[in-house]
Amino acid sequence: MRTQDRVQVNKVADAIAKSQEYLLSMQYPAGYWWAELESNVTITAEVVLLHKIWGTDKTRPFHKIETYLRSQQRQHGGWELFYDDGGELSTSVEAYMALRLLGVPATDPAMMRARDFILQRGGISKTRIFTKLHLALIGCYDWRGIPSLPPWVMLLPPAFPVNIYEMSSWARSSTVPLLIVCDNKPVFLVDPTINLDELYAEEVDQVQYELPRQGDWTDLFLTLDQGFKLAESLNLVPFRQEGIKAAEKWILERQEVTGDWGGIIPAMLNSMLALRCLGYDSADPIVERGLQAIDNFVIETEDNYCVQPCVSPVWDTAWVIRALIDSGFAPDHPAIVKAGEWLLQKQILDYGDWAVKNPQGKPGAWAFEFDNRFYPDVDDTAVVVMALDAAKLPNESLKQAAIARALNWVASMQCRAGGWAAFDLDNDQEWLNAIPYGDLKAMIDPNTADVTARVIEMLGACNLSIEPRNLERALSYLLAEQEPEGCWFGRWGVNYIYGTSGVLSALALINPQKYQQNIERGAAWLVGCQNSDGGWGETCRTYNDPSLKGQGRSTASQTAWAIIGLIDAGEATGKFSKEAIARGIDYLVSTQKSDGTWFESDFTGTGFPCHFYLKYHMYQQYFPLIALGRYQAIKLKQEFSKK
Repeated sequence: MRTQDRVQVNKVADAIAKSQEYLLSMQYPAGYWWAELESNVTITAEVVLLHKIWGTDKTRPFHKIETYLRSQQRQHGGWELFYDDGGELSTSVEAYMALRLLGVPATDPAMMRARDFILQRGGISKTRIFTKLHLALIGCYDWRGIPSLPPWVMLLPPAFPVNIYEMSSWARSSTVPLLIVCDNKPVFLVDPTINLDELYAEEVDQVQYELPRQGDWTDLFLTLDQGFKLAESLNLVPFRQEGIKAAEKWILERQEVTGDWGGIIPAMLNSMLALRCLGYDSADPIVERGLQAIDNFVIETEDNYCVQPCVSPVWDTAWVIRALIDSGFAPDHPAIVKAGEWLLQKQILDYGDWAVKNPQGKPGAWAFEFDNRFYPDVDDTAVVVMALDAAKLPNESLKQAAIARALNWVASMQCRAGGWAAFDLDNDQEWLNAIPYGDLKAMIDPNTADVTARVIEMLGACNLSIEPRNLERALSYLLAEQEPEGCWFGRWGVNYIYGTSGVLSALALINPQKYQQNIERGAAWLVGCQNSDGGWGETCRTYNDPSLKGQGRSTASQTAWAIIGLIDAGEATGKFSKEAIARGIDYLVSTQKSDGTWFESDFTGTGFPCHFYLKYHMYQQYFPLIALGRYQAIKLKQEFSKK
């Protein structure tokens, strides 16, 4: 081995050891790993609103939220959807609302800068539907401008073309409680009482409380909305009480013992609003559990208090197991065993909402969070299976039975298009994204390349099999999804680097000879978008503007994804992009901090493309370790082959 290569190998070994030591120090006593899941400030702002509505704000240190929100305001006066995006209107309006509810006057210099930012972008009238809905709850916007959601939607059977199970799991768990809220159209008295008239670009008496027209077929929904509103005004909404009772029953049935709904803050907040509209008392055990569940998502420090949109212990734990084993840990290391046994305990053996469209499937999946019985997902399940397969546990027969059950569930979740979605089967009625209420364009959960790739990678990595015809359908779907440039779209990670890395790993494991051309095109695209500093990065703006594919400042997580994809592609084809991989490894080694960690400001996780992004604080730790570990394994293999 050349001296230069030997130096790099030594540096890599040192970086791996420091990273492993850090991750071991982060393991919780129960065996899992879990770090902050950061989003924009709207989640925290909406929690302020909820507690003000319930009158429970005085029991929490909300003065720290003011500190947090002020710290997140940028120089231009607004608040961001993702790091360094230049500020976003709806996010800024909700942050401003929260600060006013916390007692900050409109004359505060920070508020005046925020007001100028908001007015320059059109003010409240140009915000998204959900921002307007939150403002309507306290009389700062008129319910006339909110789409009507007739409660009888709850009564439509699953066999009907339109029903709640045609919505994505996150839309469903958020929408069912809003059927109650939007029927009630409450205006809650809060302390302090505020108005936000200063945030309207037009005079308040000139505001047009109407839904925007698109000038195409989707305007039909506006006509329907007018009909719904007329029925409401005449008290002629059919099956209104029956629908409300059905929605209430649905909400109560889906509350976890821990108080959660759906494992996500929007569903939890909306369910709590629905209970408030229904007259539940703040001392009711259901309400107390719900408030406690929201508290469990809080990150509180000496000065700050903010709320995560979700928590990711199952996801983080599975990836850390893979990272430690890929970087040289024995599969039966005590930390691995403890984590593996914790994951086994988290397998969900109950039927969830997925069973409505998949009656032939049997439970056996994993969810993202600590507790989420109704909404396990394919992506988590595939990663957990790979982690468990790599680990060696005391009760191997129990582990294998859990894997077999998970495999059967995943196989049953394959969509008619050939791929896999995250939470549901054939949840793909695209027209639902056109309804006025769905302006986040996240009403459905269709199959995607990244989730499909994860399933195929699971099959190859764990030597598992499904019906050959169904595997071919999945592979055909993946090949059809390859972009002209050679890359793949990333639905759940930013963006084409994430998608491409995952597909390369999948194809490399399942049939590299047959798909060599596709693999080489994907690898070439990754090499072509490497930055001059040796890293890779991609901006969230790629979801709005695909011409930016592969472009952005380098981050540890995205660099790691690219390296993992290139290594797997090289292993499969024998054509390693040696220089690109080595430069990427140098980037990771040189940017590692002395405590073994990496840091990135950018958001590299995706909630809803174009509308909601995430920063998983563990992504910048375990993905680089996987990349370094696989690189070290290649070098050791090459060294051994020379001997």
